[in-house]
Amino acid sequence: MKQNDSYVLITDSGADLSEHMLESMGVKSIALNVFMKDNPALPCELRGAEFYDALRGGQVACTSAANLARFRETFGEVLESGRDILYLSFSSPLSCMCATAKIAAEELQEEYPERRIIVIDTLCASLGEGLLVYHCAEQKERGMSLDELAAYAEETRLKIMHWFTVDDLLFLKRGGRVGAVSAFAGALLGIKPVMHVSDEGKLVPVQKVRGRKNAIAELGKRYAAECTDKESTVFIAHADAIEAAETLKDALLHQHGAKHVVVGEIGPVIGAHAGPGTVALFYLGSSRSQNT
Repeated sequence: MKQNDSYVLITDSGADLSEHMLESMGVKSIALNVFMKDNPALPCELRGAEFYDALRGGQVACTSAANLARFRETFGEVLESGRDILYLSFSSPLSCMCATAKIAAEELQEEYPERRIIVIDTLCASLGEGLLVYHCAEQKERGMSLDELAAYAEETRLKIMHWFTVDDLLFLKRGGRVGAVSAFAGALLGIKPVMHVSDEGKLVPVQKVRGRKNAIAELGKRYAAECTDKESTVFIAHADAIEAAETLKDALLHQHGAKHVVVGEIGPVIGAHAGPGTVALFYLGSSRSQNT
């Protein structure tokens, strides 16, 4: 079956997909805004280790959604070319990207009545959103229509399992996801939270584990218990923690039956809130609601 070129797949930088991956899949991306708190007028250009070293050094990174004009520009270029759009958005409880995209879609629909724009709230984050985009790009390559792919995305989004562990609770405390007392006690006792993204698209603490190695190992155990297709691609994301990510990858391949594991970086959008040392795992399962 030949790829369907009548529409374009678009996502955003909350998906943590590299430029290479986006290009290879034929997917466009809209960037969220990232800036340092002490210089909000300038976009943050730091990436990778430099960005996380800045956070370790005490700088505070902030994020905001792309504005309406950016969505209109990106969507408008595609519509002007005579193609429709399927936009897969960063989880709505974590960002207003989806809401802004819907406003842009409504406005542009009046200007391009013969074209279609479908906006999907993925309820996913980081390479979990990226993994959904990856599977959707595969289905588009196989010839799925716009409506078929929209239905596939909605059916699949809550089957994308998200598991995170962070190295420094300070960043979760800033975001209000753990209290000050819990953050202090956790740091003192070496407690590492294991969290997942819920059906509602929220980051939710599930378990407290003593020690970094045990927390990484717990992610692998979750995969072994929940993955419904060991042949399907697994994504690991890390925030300047390549050794931990490679340790997890090795465990997945040699202990838990994974066949194809891709390691990528957590970009500044997610990293600003999760902090350096974060490691995350994403794969296909049956239901997020069982993650307790």
